[in-house]
Amino acid sequence: MQLGIEQYWLGNKRYWIFQACGWGMFILVHLFFNISFNKMSTWDDWELFLGRIGIFVVLGVVFTHLMRMVIIWLNVLQKKLEKQGLIFLVITTIFALIAAFFNIHLLRKFKYLAQAEQTTLNDNNFILVLLSNAFNFFIFYFIWNLIYFMYHYIAKSQKQQLDTLQLESLVKELELKTIKAHINPHFIFNSLNSIRALVDENPERARKAITELSNILRSSINVDKSETVTFEKELAIVKDYLALETMRFEDRLQVEYEVDDDTLASPVPPMMLQTLVENAIKHGISKQINGGIVRVISDFSGNYHELTVQNTGQLSTDKLEEGFGLSSTNDRLQLLYGPKGRFQIRQLTPALVEARVLIPVNA
Repeated sequence: MQLGIEQYWLGNKRYWIFQACGWGMFILVHLFFNISFNKMSTWDDWELFLGRIGIFVVLGVVFTHLMRMVIIWLNVLQKKLEKQGLIFLVITTIFALIAAFFNIHLLRKFKYLAQAEQTTLNDNNFILVLLSNAFNFFIFYFIWNLIYFMYHYIAKSQKQQLDTLQLESLVKELELKTIKAHINPHFIFNSLNSIRALVDENPERARKAITELSNILRSSINVDKSETVTFEKELAIVKDYLALETMRFEDRLQVEYEVDDDTLASPVPPMMLQTLVENAIKHGISKQINGGIVRVISDFSGNYHELTVQNTGQLSTDKLEEGFGLSSTNDRLQLLYGPKGRFQIRQLTPALVEARVLIPVNA
């Protein structure tokens, strides 16, 4: 409520500043031309000029303010552009006629009528003088309304653009949260499957695996609060996960890391590398009788931080279409980095699959 009142008074303050500047410029321009054309040589000339322009400006300020009140009352600025234009002309014409009527009577009362106007009135041609005055008021009121409408049109467009950007940001945030909400259960499900396989086979290792999972979950909960984390934190979760999986696969799983230390401080989307590693285990190593290798590579390539996961196996088109992990990786890259974020998975050699993510360094 307080903010609304402050905005109202701020808007009114700006409006009156514009009014003062606009009509002040109107007086100065007329004064300049009257002096330039030598029309201010006597005190009577000054009195006539100041009297006529004073009445004109007072009527201008009063009736433009009344026009503004009518525009607000009729909610003109919220109507369609065609209707705004029609109402704009009608209001301008009506107020020009009313202002001209008062202008003639005030000029006559204070004896500021020009000789031509006085002569025309003496000939009972009041309508002619009224239309002549109304034309002058119409021109200035038309300009005033044009500036007023243009100002609010631009302000409205800027507000709509800002609202659109805020809405897009909100949609992006909700989409990211939705993806993250799916990633964690996906990850937990895979981890619990790994532990379940150890319970009967090796209870001691299963207990150690539960501790390992606890550490991973603690880390994943913390990183879930932000859009990006340092690669060092992401790598720590991946190492815990692979240590857990090594307990299950034993000698069937070999893990290698080729990490450039300079990339450790680079920001990456949380759980993205983890998702690629899970995919390598689930669709690669677990399908191989003799197991295989999972290789994690991190390096800078041009203006990109290149994350690569290689695993023993063969690329399956069906798995690509049904897997949530890979689709979520691509969706998150597009949401966070747009077309600059890239994801590719391919059969590198007949026995090796490679999943690669390119993250723009200056994103």
